[in-house]
Formats: sequence, C-alpha cells, structure tokens
Amino acid sequence: MAEEYKAERTISAVFKEQNQVDSALQQLLDRGIPRDHISVMGRNFQSQTRIAGFITKKDIILGGLRQGAIFGSFFGSLLGLLTGVGVLFIPFVGSVVAAGPIGAVLLGAASGAIAGSAGAGLVSALVALGMPEDKATVYQTRLQAGEYLVMVEVPANQVEEFQNLIQAHGGEEIHVLEQKLPRACSGRCNSPEDLSPEVRSHLSPEAQRTFIDTYNATLEQTNDQSQAEQAAWEAVHQKFDEDENGVWSKAKVTA
Repeated sequence: MAEEYKAERTISAVFKEQNQVDSALQQLLDRGIPRDHISVMGRNFQSQTRIAGFITKKDIILGGLRQGAIFGSFFGSLLGLLTGVGVLFIPFVGSVVAAGPIGAVLLGAASGAIAGSAGAGLVSALVALGMPEDKATVYQTRLQAGEYLVMVEVPANQVEEFQNLIQAHGGEEIHVLEQKLPRACSGRCNSPEDLSPEVRSHLSPEAQRTFIDTYNATLEQTNDQSQAEQAAWEAVHQKFDEDENGVWSKAKVTA
C-alpha cells in the first residue's frame, strides 16, 4: 500500500505568466505532489487546445459557475488535471478560475470571509488562514492585475525543496503557511461533528444539514473531496444568507 501523503505546510507564490504556471505544475506533479494538494487561481487562463473531457460542464456547475463565464474557453491543459476546477467571483478581484482546495476555502471554509459576501475578498480569506495582511494584499492585487496564484501543500521537511522549485520556475512573493488548507471532512460526513470547526462555526444546524447532504451526494458521484466541498458551499449559498455574525443561517425567501 502506498504511503499516505503528509501535507503539513502550504507554500504560496505568484507567477506573471501562464507558461510559468504550467511548467511549475508539471514539476510539482512529477515530484509526487498529489493533484488535490495543489491550488491555482487566475483570471486569464488561455487554453492551448480545447480537449473535450478534461473538464466537463458538470464539473464547472458543481464548482460554482457564475454568470458571464464562458465554458471551455480558458482552461490550460495542466489546470484540467487538478481537482475542483470552477469559476468563482471574488470581491475586489472579479471572476477567477480556481482549482484545488483553495476554491472550497473561498466558498466558505476559512471563516466568514466567503467569496460573494459584502466586503469579503481574497485578502480576508487568506488572513483568516494565518497569512500576513500585507502579503495577502499583494496576492490580491497581482491576481486582479491578471497574474496567477499557486498554493502547494507539502510535508514540513520538504518546504525548502519545493520553495526552490517554485522560485526556479518564476514564482515570486513566496510565503509559507504553517498548515495545510482546511477541508470540510476527512471523508464522508456522517454528522456535524465530522465537519471541521472552521466550517461548522459558520453554519446554522439547518445549513449544516444542507452542506452534509450535498457534500456526501457529490462525493459519491465524483469521489473528489474538493469538488464535493465546493458543491456543498454552493448549495448553502443558494438556500441561506449570512447573518450579522457571519453565520449562514437566514433561509432565503423564494418568490
């Protein structure tokens, strides 16, 4: 049996060009980083070849499609190998393509700083994860300008190795978080106690049930934890609004 990958730190960096991102991703995958431990965000991905099947329309819908996104026109080939690829709207940044666990974080796993909430943006989500505000601000500004953010979860004893790799491929503003990105559940969610504290504390009991039911149904269909988290948060957003404490508790009134 293969040894379980032990992610303990998250290295983040920005890249100016998509070809730098593609090169870095290829090396990370070749060095054994599992695809569900790599996150990428960008506004200007250009597909070199439109290969039907890399990403399905169902993947995009489950990942959080927003109005104005054009399916199938902006995914680089390597991005299609990652998990949970979707389109998110992030205040102060705009619509971005997000792949990997960062998408679920932005949809709500980090804290009340949820993409789509009034006043929330990438800065508030990254700060909630423990990143210094000045570094998070740099990332948001550069992403808004059309550059790319890559986040890689690595074992603690390999941080320097992968920092050097990322820098060698053009990564700038490199930062290390002393944790991996939060996940909703380690596997199937059987009860609210299986949810991570970051998730549970921002959902009412009714929203927790919506989250769990959608998460489990999507996980059964896709066997993709990141995609299941994104679908679960999307279901919560469709049924509830946040209250003054940042808890998704107010049932939306449908016409």
